[in-house]
Amino acid sequence: MERDPSEIDFAKGGGLVPVVVQDAASGRVLTLAYANDEALRRTRETSRSWFYSRSRSRLWMKGEESGNVQRVVEILVDCDADALVYRVEPSGPACHTGEETCFHNTLGGARA
Repeated sequence: MERDPSEIDFAKGGGLVPVVVQDAASGRVLTLAYANDEALRRTRETSRSWFYSRSRSRLWMKGEESGNVQRVVEILVDCDADALVYRVEPSGPACHTGEETCFHNTLGGARA
């Protein structure tokens, strides 16, 4: 089912929705970020990953400093319209550490 962008529930998250970024080819989760309505609008207009930085209180485009942009090929909306998945074609590492994915560490201690 196709959802209208106006249906995204930004209010539930205080103006933000979580965005899982997934490599469209491999299915690997690359990162988790947040978007406000403006970031989502820019993502849809440019086919590039735009987010809202909670720590810097501003919009940013993935790759604006590193050059590792992400071309968004599909945006998925969860059933409650309060979370998104950007399926992307990355041009380089997703993580600021240079790793392919931000999820390159394992949690120690008790096994799940």
